[in-house]
Amino acid sequence: MKWTSYSKGIWAEYLASLCLMVKGYSIQARRYRTPWGEIDLIAKRGKTLTFVEVKRRQFYRQGLDSISLTQRNRIERSGQAYMASVKINFDIIRFDVMIVTPWRLYHLKDAWRQT
Repeated sequence: MKWTSYSKGIWAEYLASLCLMVKGYSIQARRYRTPWGEIDLIAKRGKTLTFVEVKRRQFYRQGLDSISLTQRNRIERSGQAYMASVKINFDIIRFDVMIVTPWRLYHLKDAWRQT
């Protein structure tokens, strides 16, 4: 089987979701699509709702550098649409990033604040 960028990205999202579940999160949605964009993973733990952007890169720094302001804004708008659709109150809303490298998975909690 030939690994395409798409299939590697799907695999990275799968690994990230497993990591979150081991940490006690329940996955609410995968690849949640809205007119504004897509959220890779939406996870919940207690009264915390987390919107997770997953990046698969060769190096950690490349993953960090690949998240632009435009992309963060799209994720935030998509997150607002999700919260409006579920009509549940959460005490904490977070935007996390998970970077999957060939040797490690990094979980950056609260990677940015909503603008």
